[in-house]
Amino acid sequence: MEEEKKQSKAMATTQGNSPADLIRMAVSGGADLEKLEKLLQLQERYETNEARKAYHKAMAEFKANPPEIKKDKKVSFGNTKYNHASLYNVVEKITKELSKYGLSVSWQTHQNGSIGVTCRITHVLGHSQETTLQAPADTSGSKNAIQAIGSTISYLQRYSLLSVLGLAAHDMDDDGAKAEDLPITDQQLAVIRDYLVAGKVDETKFLTYLKVESLDQIMQSQYSKAVKALEAKAKVKK
Repeated sequence: MEEEKKQSKAMATTQGNSPADLIRMAVSGGADLEKLEKLLQLQERYETNEARKAYHKAMAEFKANPPEIKKDKKVSFGNTKYNHASLYNVVEKITKELSKYGLSVSWQTHQNGSIGVTCRITHVLGHSQETTLQAPADTSGSKNAIQAIGSTISYLQRYSLLSVLGLAAHDMDDDGAKAEDLPITDQQLAVIRDYLVAGKVDETKFLTYLKVESLDQIMQSQYSKAVKALEAKAKVKK
């Protein structure tokens, strides 16, 4: 009898007091359904909390020595030039490090007037955190409709990943950061077209003068110069 008590005590010590252990003990003890349901709910809350703690622990370890993201891609059109960290570079460097801590990355894309991208970081135990960024289609340059959407999605994937992780590319990108680096609006483009037609200006020579390949590549910083040149041309013709 005494030996049986010792074995039971040793078994209880080995099993521990986690919700899973309590469920096993309850099942072996013939517990009713109501008690088992409460224990299962307790187990679910316990696992959720453990997953959350594991996620934050893994994230803290990742951030203790994060990869350096350097700007590896050069963009140049017209008078606009900048460097930025490509999506491939960002994802390759970051996901490789994240995997060491049981973390993975995924994105979801949606459209509702503007383009939205949600970046989610998930731990192997199930806890995840996410952030969503939105922006209009990137119509700069000579992009068609699909390219404009793809450009924005790539941009948002890159920045949403950096955002949810609280990281930044080394020296941070400056693409799109300045208003004067944005293309002219449709209204401004219409004004320039009207000047070209009214003044019978050679469009090819005009583009060469501004050092751009097409009218929609004219930037805000060039608009005033373009209009003044066209006005001067019109006066000379008169």
